Amino acid sequence: MTPIRVLLADDHETVRQGLKLLIDGQSDMKVVAEAGDGQATVAHAQALRPDVVVLDVSMPVLNGLQAARILRDAAPETAVVALTRYGDEAYVQELLGAGATGYVLKQSASTELLQAIRSVARGIRYLDGGLNRSINLDRRRLPVNSAPKMSPRESEVLRLTALGQSNKEIANALDISVKTVEVHKSNGMRKMSLRSRIDVVRYAALQGWLKDV
Repeated sequence: MTPIRVLLADDHETVRQGLKLLIDGQSDMKVVAEAGDGQATVAHAQALRPDVVVLDVSMPVLNGLQAARILRDAAPETAVVALTRYGDEAYVQELLGAGATGYVLKQSASTELLQAIRSVARGIRYLDGGLNRSINLDRRRLPVNSAPKMSPRESEVLRLTALGQSNKEIANALDISVKTVEVHKSNGMRKMSLRSRIDVVRYAALQGWLKDV
């Protein structure tokens, strides 16, 4: 049987080495390349056309979300397994909406990642079992390309919130009332299933809003 060809993308070399040992230890899969940032991941995927990319979400140059969006068009035959320590619903929605067909938590047992690789290689979506315990996620509704999208103003309010600005400071910057800021913030958080300011900051990091800060 031809082994599943896997591209490993993680900016920590030690993590990549551990994952490579795990994957190469399986009789039905083989690591064909490694990448330490999103840009290199896209380049390797286009050149090698692996069956699966195991994609760390937090990477330099291009993060996992940005890389997944590019891979969706640049290497559509390659399946993507997003690998992250965050089980936030907003993370899951964004990564699956960007084209990932697998989502695995770093803190889960290694068997989760192996099952995810095998599943997505066969064209079957795989979500980490730990997600059911951490968030109220209906697997039957994912990916949710029809999920409510934030307006540009809602996105801007959340971006400024993530940067640490108060409602009054945001109101002054955008020339709107504090009450309007509160409405935009509430609507944006509701649409993206963000429950706290920490969630907002994580979401902003995922979107690359904090890159130049």
